[in-house]
Amino acid sequence: MHAIVVREPGDPDVLEWTPVPDPEPKPGEVLIDVAASAVNRADVMQRKGFYPPPPGAPPYPGLEVSGRIAELGPDVTGLTVGDEVCALLGGGGYAEQVTVPAAQVLPVPRGVDLVEAAGLPEVACTVWSNVFMLAELREGETFLVHGGGSGIGTHAIQVAKAHGARVVTTVGSAEKAARCRELGADVTVNYREEDFVEHGPYDVILDVIGAKYLARNVEALAVGGRLMVIGLQGGTKAELDINRLLRKRGRIHATTLRSRPPEEKAEIVAAVRENVWPLLESGAVRPVIDRRFPMADAAGAHRLLEESGHVGKILLTV
Repeated sequence: MHAIVVREPGDPDVLEWTPVPDPEPKPGEVLIDVAASAVNRADVMQRKGFYPPPPGAPPYPGLEVSGRIAELGPDVTGLTVGDEVCALLGGGGYAEQVTVPAAQVLPVPRGVDLVEAAGLPEVACTVWSNVFMLAELREGETFLVHGGGSGIGTHAIQVAKAHGARVVTTVGSAEKAARCRELGADVTVNYREEDFVEHGPYDVILDVIGAKYLARNVEALAVGGRLMVIGLQGGTKAELDINRLLRKRGRIHATTLRSRPPEEKAEIVAAVRENVWPLLESGAVRPVIDRRFPMADAAGAHRLLEESGHVGKILLTV
C-alpha cells in the first residue's frame, strides 16, 4: 500500500506518498480500507518531530479515518467485512489501509457521507471526554470554547448547544464569527479586538492555547468552574494564581487523547456512540468540512491548517 511518510522533521514538504508494507490485523483488530483521513494539529507536531506516535502505533500521521472493513483479526465480533466505519487511531491514518482495535471503531452515522465521517472520531471523542465526561457540562451553564472555527470548535459548539448550554467562542475573523453563530454560538469574541474575560464568567472552558491563556482563563472561570486544557498552541509554561483558583473553587484538568491506553479509548468511543451519534443522525449536529485534498497532497493540507484560514475539518481522500 501507499502511505504518507515523514521523511525527516520539517516543513510540509517532508511529507511523501510512498509504498510501505501492508498492515495485518492482530487479535482484536480490524483492517480498514481507508476512504479518507483528517488533518489534526497533532499531525503537524508529529511532522515537526515534537509528537512521536505512542508505542505500537504506525509511524505515519493520521489520528482518524473512515472507510470499509477489509479484514477481521482473530477474536473480533460485532463487525463484518464491508461495513462502512470510522475509527479513532493512535496513528497511521494517512494511508490506503490501517489496522485499529475493534473497540475504537464506530459505524458511519446514518445520513453522514462516508468521506465526511473521517472528520468525526477525533473531535467527537475529544469534546465528549473533556466537556461532558470530565467537566460535566450541564444544561443552562455557560461554555467557552477557544478557536470556534477549528474542527474541535465547530463540533463543540454544536454538541454543547444541543445539551442546552449557553455557548461562547473566540474567533479570529468576522467570517469565522458568522459561521460559528450559524452553528449555534450565542456569543462570538474576536480575540484580536476583545477580551473573552469580559463575556464571562464561564462554567466550563475548553482551551487549546495553553500557557498564553492560563491566567485569563482562571480569571474568567465562574465559581465552581472547570478549565479543560487540551492544547499548547500558546506555550507550555505559565504562572498560576492559586489564590484566585481557590477563591473560585475551580478545577484545571489537562488531558491528551492519543496516548491513553486502549481501555480508556474504548470507554470514550462507546460513550460517543451512545451520546453523540444520535445527535448526528438526527441532524442536531453535523460534520463541518472546510475542504478535501488528495491524500498524496498532505503537504497542501498541512499548509492550510497552519495558516488557520479554515473552518471545520480538512480531509485527505484516497
